[in-house]
Amino acid sequence: MHGKSGRTVRDLRRENRTAVLRRLYFDGPMSRLVLGPATGLSSGSISNVVAELVAEGLVEEAGSVDSAGGRPRTLLRIAPSSGCMIGVDIGETRVRIELFDLALTELARTERPLATSGPRTGRYEVGLVVRLLRDGIAEVLRTAGVPADRLLGVGIGVPGIVERTEGGAVVHGQTIGWDAVPLERLLREAVDLPEQVPYRIENGAKTLGQAEMWFGAGRGARSAAVVLFGSGVGACVVTDPLGQGRALEWGHLTVRVRGRRCRCGAQGCLEAYAGAEALLERWREAGGEPPAGADEETALTAMLAAAYPAEADGAGDGPSGSGARTANGPGAGASGAAALAVLDETAEYLGAGLADLINLFQPERILVGGWAGLQLGARFLAAVTAYARAYALRHPGGRTQIALGTLGPEAVTVGAGLLPLVDFFAQGGRRPERAPSVPAPAWQTALRDRVSS
Repeated sequence: MHGKSGRTVRDLRRENRTAVLRRLYFDGPMSRLVLGPATGLSSGSISNVVAELVAEGLVEEAGSVDSAGGRPRTLLRIAPSSGCMIGVDIGETRVRIELFDLALTELARTERPLATSGPRTGRYEVGLVVRLLRDGIAEVLRTAGVPADRLLGVGIGVPGIVERTEGGAVVHGQTIGWDAVPLERLLREAVDLPEQVPYRIENGAKTLGQAEMWFGAGRGARSAAVVLFGSGVGACVVTDPLGQGRALEWGHLTVRVRGRRCRCGAQGCLEAYAGAEALLERWREAGGEPPAGADEETALTAMLAAAYPAEADGAGDGPSGSGARTANGPGAGASGAAALAVLDETAEYLGAGLADLINLFQPERILVGGWAGLQLGARFLAAVTAYARAYALRHPGGRTQIALGTLGPEAVTVGAGLLPLVDFFAQGGRRPERAPSVPAPAWQTALRDRVSS
């Protein structure tokens, strides 16, 4: 039966269930009496929907509160144990896999390093990543003792552009050597999960934005740009606080014509100056001494130690105008002076890049996350913010708050885990009976065979 708007009774019931689930998830526990005004539903609709969700085990009682002159009101909440999600962060140095319940409590995790086939290009084999995910997903389920049929889905954050096709999500990761990789299909064929378990694959900056907007420093903002600062740099712009935002290839804005060669192949990209990989390379070129054989995180720690020796007084809050020493001040010799100079130049490039985001999107907040952004921290952010204000138009620049994310280096994984939960709520808390099955094109079949061999 269709209403005047073209929606069926089933559509209306799903929308009502979605409204109740979302409200309880973000603002629960709540009583039935409060749920009505909060969702805009009648008391009768609330009673029917809550009865369904309680019977299905999705909603449970969570104590009671006194009422004015009446019986205590029963509080309701999402039942944390009624399902679980897997979040995956395919970073550029490691794969992190976490299993969460519906309250985002971590049930199990595993991290596996990625062996790159080139020190600068960051390329790594598709087959290796698929095998790491296959083994890691099995490990977290086994560790937590969770049956696979309880999974609401697997969310995955990846570097690069994600394209939706009839055969599933395809990843175009130019900086890591991935050219139209049919990642979803490869995972379905390799990972031992029930057919109905959905995969949601998105850009890692987008999953970071999802997490920070829902549970981190973006909560309460009407709009935000969330920046992922790791080996490379990316961003996500969110204009709907409950939406998933839009990933931007921000790291490949041209900030210097005929500038440094970026790992994407172009010249003068922001990432060629501001990504952690490029930052460390520029320090080495300027006479710095990164630890031999160290990974990027260890090398960046060494760079910060050289720029801001622990024994120096008044290390300040940031390079260039933030209380830090200059390259001619006390430091750790030539390596420390080089580190300070490179950090200051990097802060200016990043500040100019943030100014572009401010001028283009005028966000209420800009949040900086990712392992490198958090490691550089408030000391570095002060200088970046000063440069951003200098390069941005005064009106939007003065209205945009710039801050660090608050969810830590696991934020991409948390956001990835939220992806299947978003779909689950949008479907009214009902699981799909089976995942779509679409024949693979010949080129995808050939790639699958190479992965399996």
